[in-house]
Amino acid sequence: MAELDRTGRRLLIVGTVCGVLAAFGWAAGFVAAKHGIEIGFTPADLAFHRFFWSSLLLLPMAYRAGLKDLGGVGWGRGIIVTLLSGPTQAVIAYIGFISVPVGHGTTIQPACAALSGLIFAAIFLGEKVSLRRMLGAAAIVAGLVMYGAEALTTIGTHGVIGDLMFVTAGIGWAAFGTLLRKWHLDGMRAIGAVAVFSVFFFAPLYFLLYGVDNLIRHGWWENLLQAVVQGVLASALPIYLFAHAVMALGAGRAGTFPAVVPVFGVLIGFAALGAVPTWVQLVGLVVVLIGFQFTLRR
Repeated sequence: MAELDRTGRRLLIVGTVCGVLAAFGWAAGFVAAKHGIEIGFTPADLAFHRFFWSSLLLLPMAYRAGLKDLGGVGWGRGIIVTLLSGPTQAVIAYIGFISVPVGHGTTIQPACAALSGLIFAAIFLGEKVSLRRMLGAAAIVAGLVMYGAEALTTIGTHGVIGDLMFVTAGIGWAAFGTLLRKWHLDGMRAIGAVAVFSVFFFAPLYFLLYGVDNLIRHGWWENLLQAVVQGVLASALPIYLFAHAVMALGAGRAGTFPAVVPVFGVLIGFAALGAVPTWVQLVGLVVVLIGFQFTLRR
């Protein structure tokens, strides 16, 4: 019995550490992207850093799984999951940072992913939505409306368009997760498929359209920063860590960690960029977090 208790505590500690680090990595990626946009990187530059380097690390895994059918994912489905979770989705999100503060992106995208995931699961997977989860969804919508209202009144129409970019990116991520469940695809194999498309299709297209002049213009340090944060801390590593959190804690408890991303985003944004959230953003964040807690419980 004592041995079982120790094992349980060890799994709890390992799962919690992995989940927290995964959330931290995702949040760091948002903040680094905002910094990159502010100094002159294009959204395509940042998407290159996010997916090319991590994809190089993942290619051996994809090769072992089998390139002929992309590890069982299939080329048709591979294209779809790449569009929903790969460079295209990242470019859309990074466009949002051109016009709105970092706090908008770190909250709106995860919130819309959670909200859309709930809706997609009900429509396409036949999951029942309890009253508790409906109330959580309503809270998330209320929080998102606060962010949208702030963008409209303080930035203007282009601020709302920026927020809508994060909404679109969040919906894409939710669709990706829903399709993985519907198709019974292993998440790491799907990410391996995204890696193949990122290296052999997106990267050549990126070089053809943009070249390397803008990357060179920003020097080795800024490029290294984006390569490490986007390509490792916010890409391959958190997926690996979150998978371990799910194995250690179960999907239900591990599902709370993505909800912490907005909190880490505010903290890292303040520490790294000096971004001070407005009271509207703070209130909206609290409302969204309350909604998260309700939607994550069945």
